[in-house]
Amino acid sequence: MHDIICPHCHKAFKVDEAGYADIVKQVHDHEFERQLQERLDLAERDKQNAVALARAQVEREQAQAVSDQQATIQELQAKLQASEMQRQLAVTEALNKVEKERDQLANQVSQLQADNQAAKALAQAQLENQLQQATATKESEILKLRSSLEQTQLTAKLESQSIKERFELQIKDRDDMIDRLRDMKARLSTKMVGETLEQHCEIEFNRIRATAFHRAYFEKDNDASAGSKGDYIFKDMDEAGIEIVSIMFEMKNESDTTATKKKNEDFFKELDRDRNEKGCEYAVLVSLLEPDNELYNSGIVDVSYRYPKMYVVRPQFFIPIITLLRNAAMNALQYKTELAHVRSQNIDITRFEEQLDTFKNAFGRNYELASRQFQTAMDEIDKSIDHLQKTKKALESSVRNLRLANDKAQDVTIKKLTRDNPTMQAKFEALEDDGQSGGE
Repeated sequence: MHDIICPHCHKAFKVDEAGYADIVKQVHDHEFERQLQERLDLAERDKQNAVALARAQVEREQAQAVSDQQATIQELQAKLQASEMQRQLAVTEALNKVEKERDQLANQVSQLQADNQAAKALAQAQLENQLQQATATKESEILKLRSSLEQTQLTAKLESQSIKERFELQIKDRDDMIDRLRDMKARLSTKMVGETLEQHCEIEFNRIRATAFHRAYFEKDNDASAGSKGDYIFKDMDEAGIEIVSIMFEMKNESDTTATKKKNEDFFKELDRDRNEKGCEYAVLVSLLEPDNELYNSGIVDVSYRYPKMYVVRPQFFIPIITLLRNAAMNALQYKTELAHVRSQNIDITRFEEQLDTFKNAFGRNYELASRQFQTAMDEIDKSIDHLQKTKKALESSVRNLRLANDKAQDVTIKKLTRDNPTMQAKFEALEDDGQSGGE
């Protein structure tokens, strides 16, 4: 309970909590509305004062700007009047100077008119002679340059046509090879159904054994005494029974449904070990792995940078790799024959084996050099084409310059030649005047 004293009768009376809170709220709301109204009135007065000050400031700035513009206009008008006076004065002075020079030239012409007839005729003759010589020289140079240009264009055209024909022939051969390889790949893919890769290679070899490799040995490697074995061993002998070449073959195929896909390089180490254990000279991996790898799809791949004398081929290159290696080894057959003869006589054969290895290494280097030189030749052809294009552009530019020079020579007149020569102008005018008076 709260005691409240009435402000009128000064009597005290008691008020409960709810009544007291209601009285306090009424007093608080009334006071808050009064203060709010006062602040709104004050804010309105401040706004009006600020607007009045801003309007007065803008009016002062506008008045100042108008005053500055009027002063600038007056200054410009004064400069314009002064410039106009200077221009008129300059025109007057120039006119007086020109009139004075005209009078002087008229006096000089009248004084020189009597004795300039012969000089004028001589000067005209010399000028015409010079013009004729210059024209003849220019025409001769133009004819020479035009002839040289035609010859150069003809040579460039023939060279460009020859290069284009060679490139078209190479592109056609390459396209034909790609078509053949694609067709062979498609046929092989169809043929792989129902037979293994090993069976396919064996059938392909036996098909040409009687005609191309009738003394060759091509059998499965069944010797696993060293812990591993390859798939097939190829050996070819000459008539004397001397080994020409030996190759360890490994065939790798993979089903499209195989979960873990193998790579060709996963089998290089094992193949090299099998080749060394069985005493074979070369190692060849016949593989259908990585079917989307363009490196292995391009042809015979030399991987000697990983393991010596090792190659990776697709099944369609199985017979070509055997033929290539056998033909390369045939070049060393003479050395092997001599080596067998020396061995039969119990003579030291170290030097001959080194010569044989040297020949093989030289053959490998020559193969690599030939490949690099082919690429270099292709690059040089590209450079030649670029050079011929630049030469063509330079010749076209020369033709344009010659045409401009000819136009300028054709545009030469006596009036243009004497434009900056008052003396010669006066002489030619005098000649024209004499010609007109003589005609009359």
